[in-house]
Amino acid sequence: MRYNRLGQSGLVVSRMCFGAGSLGVGETLPGLIKNIDANAATEIVAKAIDAGINFFDTSDKYVDGHSEETLGKALGTKRKDVIVATKCGLPVGPTPNDRGLSAHHIIRSCERSLRRLGTDWVDIYYAHTFDNQTPLEETARAFEYLIQRGMARYVAVSNWPAWMAARMLGIQDKMGYAPAACNQVYYSLVGRDIERELVPMSAATGLGIIVYSALAGGFLSGKYERDKPPPAGTRRATFTMAPKLEMDTAFKVVDTLKELAPKYGVKPGQVALAWTMARPFISSVIFGISRASQLEENLMAADLVLSDEDDKRLDALTAIA
Repeated sequence: MRYNRLGQSGLVVSRMCFGAGSLGVGETLPGLIKNIDANAATEIVAKAIDAGINFFDTSDKYVDGHSEETLGKALGTKRKDVIVATKCGLPVGPTPNDRGLSAHHIIRSCERSLRRLGTDWVDIYYAHTFDNQTPLEETARAFEYLIQRGMARYVAVSNWPAWMAARMLGIQDKMGYAPAACNQVYYSLVGRDIERELVPMSAATGLGIIVYSALAGGFLSGKYERDKPPPAGTRRATFTMAPKLEMDTAFKVVDTLKELAPKYGVKPGQVALAWTMARPFISSVIFGISRASQLEENLMAADLVLSDEDDKRLDALTAIA
């Protein structure tokens, strides 16, 4: 396992982050069902830690909070040895205050997450989305409250456009607050829009970038075929987090991944993960699993280094104009 600093903070995280939204039994997001119970989760998390993963990501939204509960129990006494990130902001109840980034909701949500995780602190606390109804100054003030009381050691944002993340950093700097450590966003070989604004903004400010859905909702695993519907039971049959793909280009990428995979003794998706982890602006890449065997498959990408020629070949297929 290889490691990176989280942006310009002093925190060191594994370049592969375990997506604990995979843990629990039930619907983690609309159309995305998970079925990893507590016993299986304990075994999987232990294997991940043994492989060198020190970074675990969850949210109060995933499986109605059961993801946090399952992760907390699975970590047990190893909690102090790893980095745990969770989030708030998405709807978690029926009332208007059960969502968003008001000080009321942020502080209450963090308190609830800590109870579910069975811990006194969370290492990274994210705003899971942006909230156009709440002033950024209020969100920044609530984040600082968590920092000052030791409930969170770092704060962060997720799915924020570059201008909004930059404005938050400006407010935090002006007020003497702890800055947002990172922005968690979608990025893959077939979804590289963050390179236009977020990547240069992050380079200028030190904001870390954490990536989710590096396989474009499973598309880059190579299991999907041209002119055929997604196979029953696969993730993309019911759910995808990736934006709509430009299919001709996307399948050319998959064809290239399938061609390169035997050269490295891995599967196409592992080549895609290795390419993503090699981007110098990325601190860590989140991976998810739907069954225990997928942990070993994903871990094969941890130390995979593509040749310069193969890296550039993949890069050229989808390079931003």
